[in-house]
This record gives sequence, C-alpha cells and structure tokens, in this order.
Amino acid sequence: MWLKQRMNNKRSIRSLLVSQITSYGYLTFGAIIQGIGMALFLFPNSIPSGGAAGIAVLLNYFLHMSIGVSLWFANLMSLSLAIKYFGYEWIIRTIYSVSITSFTVNWVTLFWPMPDWNIGADILCGAIFYGIGVGILIKHGASSGGMVVFALVVAMYKKWSPGKAMFWINISIFMLTALVIDIKIVIYSVICQFLSTKIIDFVDNYQIELPFFSSPGWRRK
Repeated sequence: MWLKQRMNNKRSIRSLLVSQITSYGYLTFGAIIQGIGMALFLFPNSIPSGGAAGIAVLLNYFLHMSIGVSLWFANLMSLSLAIKYFGYEWIIRTIYSVSITSFTVNWVTLFWPMPDWNIGADILCGAIFYGIGVGILIKHGASSGGMVVFALVVAMYKKWSPGKAMFWINISIFMLTALVIDIKIVIYSVICQFLSTKIIDFVDNYQIELPFFSSPGWRRK
C-alpha cells in the first residue's frame, strides 16, 4: 500500500514539474515575442506600448520625476494592486515575464538591425507582435505589468474581455499624454492599441492547450 502511495506521489510531483516547466515555457515565448515587437517596431517610432509609459510621461511632466523612476513607480502601483487580486504566484510570473521582455528589448536593440519600413507597417507589425505576446502572458497566468494589471481588475468587475479593458484604460491615458507629447504619436498609439487589444482577445480566447497545462492564474479568484 505504502509503495503504491509513494509511486502516486512521484507521479504527482513529476506532473507538477512538467506543468510548471511548460507554463514558464509559454511565458518565456510570450515575453520574447512582446519584446521583439516593442524593440523593432514601436520604440524606434516613439510609440508607447501601453498606459504605463503614458503615466511615466505625465509624472515626469507634472512632478519632474525622471522617466525611469516614473515608469518604475507606475509598475510598482500595479504590482501592489495585483497582490490583492491575483496572489503571489501571479506576481512572480509577471515579474519573470517583465524581466524576459526587458532583456529581449535590450538584446534586440543592441544586436538586431531595425527594419526600414514606413510607419504603417511598423504599427501593424508592432501591434501583432505585442498583441500575441501579451495575449500569451494573460492566457497563462501572468501579465506584462503596467496597466495590464488594472485592466484585468476592471475586466473581472465589468465582465469585459481583457483586451477591451486594456484599450479603454490606455486610450484614456494616451489622451492625457497628448498634452505633453506630439499628438501624432498619440494617434499612432491609439491605432496600435486598437489592433493589439483585438489580437490579445483572440489569443486569450484561443482554446488549443497542451493537456497537462492548468488554467490561467488570473481567472482563479
């Protein structure tokens, strides 16, 4: 009897280990895709990838905080909120994903040549890469940080899709940042957000999963 129970425990541990490895494999892939989209197509055109960048600009403008400190503060607020609603495991996954995305952005910026396309192609490609990446992160129990956390909270209470919540939160912030940056950039950002949030919802609703993969963490509570 004890031998059978021990074998079952070993199978459970192995199954949990495989599930965690698979989960972090998805997160790594999603974070890399997101980082490539930001570094190759959005940042070279000064297009903010989300509302956190907009908040950083506003804090810099009104409180004279540096962009780096402002961006850190915006993400700190969102992660503090996430502990209450999504738990520590979700936070760890998000921090891991943000770290992989940051590393990817730095690596791509240093070693990959920037494609010399027109702004329309950059917005389209950036939205596709960013939307797929963030969609994978949300689907598998994490986020890209920033305003995604607030969007998921709004999505829970309003019964909205994550993409819809992200779109309206980010659009509101982009409208405010129009006071301090070029209105043309804001228009580009709105177009990019519209396209990327549609892709996020498509990825989030896509049903194909590996059989041993567990359900997304943000939906559990």
